Amino acid sequence: MKIPTLVPCLWLTQNARQAAEFYCAHFPESSIRYAARIPVPAAEAMDVAAFTLAGQPFVAMSAGPFQANPSLSFFVHFDPSRDEHAREHLDALWEVLCDGGQVLMPLGEQSFSQRYGWVQDRYGVSWQLILSNPRGEPRPVIVPCLFFTGPVRGKAEEAGAFYRSVFPGSCPGQLFRYPAGSANQSEGMVMYSDFRLGETWIVAMDGGPDRHFSFNEAISLMIECETQEEIDFYWERLSAVPEAEACGWCKDRYGISWQIVPQLIHDVFASGDLERITRHMKAVLTMKKLDLAALQRAVDQA
Repeated sequence: MKIPTLVPCLWLTQNARQAAEFYCAHFPESSIRYAARIPVPAAEAMDVAAFTLAGQPFVAMSAGPFQANPSLSFFVHFDPSRDEHAREHLDALWEVLCDGGQVLMPLGEQSFSQRYGWVQDRYGVSWQLILSNPRGEPRPVIVPCLFFTGPVRGKAEEAGAFYRSVFPGSCPGQLFRYPAGSANQSEGMVMYSDFRLGETWIVAMDGGPDRHFSFNEAISLMIECETQEEIDFYWERLSAVPEAEACGWCKDRYGISWQIVPQLIHDVFASGDLERITRHMKAVLTMKKLDLAALQRAVDQA
């Protein structure tokens, strides 16, 4: 089975194309793969953009009412061993993301980093900018971060082990626990952990009891599959909330939303062929788990 790369999907209330252009203008080594307006039967059209930021693929969609929150954010690492101007580049991106956004933790020195800040940008997406320790283990520039709060508080370690059992090519990384006497935290909970799922590094942390946000559909993780066998494999292991199953979306036991989709979806959207796109969307809307053969027939219909 192919080792996957996970693709964060940002479900925005509007302006997916504009958001992709904004991010690509300010993140290094970034580009837009495609941007398209997708007709959706019995609904307003949906904007979709696929793009890459610092080597990490993303998808943005503007179609719905979901509001992003800090439960799923993104670490952005600035490594002085790889960039002699890392601090200046961090500060410049911080200013850009703060413009029209909301500061969650002010930029400054922390016990774990000489320079760190957490901001929710103008589109509601949360970013944790950090000056990395050049002597530490290298990580990708952008790493999705899962913040386990509310009913799943204390589940970060368990979730990491579960996800590593699902994705081929996975491995554990770092794990740091809260010591006794930590303010607003229980001893032994996960202060910070990371692990690799397939080709994608993920951070997982347990939140304090004062955190009132939780995972929702506004940011999901997309698994791009080449075969029906791969779709079936991930769907069987991840889907845990039957009422959340729709159009290739499912929700796992911790409340995180996944999109288990064929690579075909990008080929169709990038084609710009409105007839093929419309047939594809009509077929998708009839499904829960996606049927690759049926989608291919719909797309190829003369």
